[in-house]
Amino acid sequence: MTLSLERLALLPYLLGRQGIVAPDADRPTRADRDGALPLSFAQQRLWFLDRLDPGSPVYNVPMALRLQGALDAAGLAWALGEVARRHEVLRTTFGVGADGEPVQVVHEPAPARLPVIDLSAVDPAPRDAVVQRLAREEAARPFDLARGPVLRSTLLRLEPAEAVLLFTVHHIASDAWSMEILQREVTALYGAWLRGTDANLPELPVQYADYAVWQRRWLAGEVLDRQLGYWKERLAGAPAVLELPADRPRAAVARARGGSAAFDVPGEVADALRELARREGATLFMTVLAGVAALLSRYGGEPDVVVGTPIANRARAETEGLIGFFLNTLALRIDLTGDPTVRELLGRVRETALGGYAHQDLPFERLVDELDVERSMGHTPLFQVLFTLQTPDAGNEGDAPADAPLMTALETASGTAKFDLEIAMADHGTRLSGRMEYRADLFDPATVERMAAHLRVVLGEMAAAPERRLSALEILPAAERRRVVEEWNATAAAPADLPIHALF
Repeated sequence: MTLSLERLALLPYLLGRQGIVAPDADRPTRADRDGALPLSFAQQRLWFLDRLDPGSPVYNVPMALRLQGALDAAGLAWALGEVARRHEVLRTTFGVGADGEPVQVVHEPAPARLPVIDLSAVDPAPRDAVVQRLAREEAARPFDLARGPVLRSTLLRLEPAEAVLLFTVHHIASDAWSMEILQREVTALYGAWLRGTDANLPELPVQYADYAVWQRRWLAGEVLDRQLGYWKERLAGAPAVLELPADRPRAAVARARGGSAAFDVPGEVADALRELARREGATLFMTVLAGVAALLSRYGGEPDVVVGTPIANRARAETEGLIGFFLNTLALRIDLTGDPTVRELLGRVRETALGGYAHQDLPFERLVDELDVERSMGHTPLFQVLFTLQTPDAGNEGDAPADAPLMTALETASGTAKFDLEIAMADHGTRLSGRMEYRADLFDPATVERMAAHLRVVLGEMAAAPERRLSALEILPAAERRRVVEEWNATAAAPADLPIHALF
């Protein structure tokens, strides 16, 4: 279970509606299933991208769960099939209707396939590497959206009471919140199978296809005009591309190949950042985002920076327990003009974030269309850097029956990148951890590791001196500063009996 920025970002939006019951027109309801079912706006964009680049793994959403305790492959397969029965989107394919528009085709429930790979004969030492390799290979396998399925699973048997369950869902049917629901329901259903009891999961009031029908009906007229008006004003004249100091020039067509670099922010810096956020009436997300924006502005020499951030887009109770692609992306434009102090920048970021949360209903795909942004296969529209902050916790493990198997998430690398740079951070209470995912065609690993070190320094500087102006913030770690300022300027050398060209 993860409490993420997506969920935190709903709070200002919901507080503005405290005590107000949404009218029926503002709530998804069961749709007529006699005609063609449209895709949501977010689904339609992914369907279009899949047509441009069939089988690309960049929108595959993988998850790996380590199972400890009773292992029953038949029970796991039943649990997976039951989740798909409950959530229509997991048994949906995507075709083309009579009018040439994409449509959702919902299929009848069917038993789930769960291939089993037995690794119990592999020595424990190299087995983890084998598990990681199989997880990467599974995550990279293409989906056929027209034929399905959109959910795949594989069981890796390690020991009599230990296994790894691999999931991969296409993003057209899922998002980060949905993967939490998937893990939670599989755990509950599998535990119920082992105990011979009922999982007692609540019935779902609507399905994702109902939401898609409602979204297209609701997001029109005055509602659409109000949302569009805000974003058009906010993003007017924003820079189209943020060019970071890359190791190679940007290709005309960006490839999905990616890498990642992990880093940590020390506990004392994390505590100081929380205290700064508290004093300024901001959140930790806003505070770290201010640091990210300051660093990106320094890199690009641009005081106008647009950073993307995901948001759950589940402000209505009917969607909270539903698997599907609800996630929306906000393009937060951050003003760093005038060399503000850290405190001034944080105030600007706070207002920008709150304004975005209050206008989160407009799908990013619709915004891009309405702004008539010039499309490029070499970079994403509106922003090229994505930032997230999550708060992992222990989830519901303590509520599970004693005889239920323990399921814990394993970290796996997809080997792909959707953006030039994605900065994903997690608040562990005593420290902050981070991971930078990057386009391998643009950056070398050493470059991104250096960026991570720079961000760590900037955050420490912000926490220590919020009255300092951005131009005065240090970004170089001590070792890099010594190398650049002292070692590379140590020009004294003994005379050499060599021609000048040989000295280079």
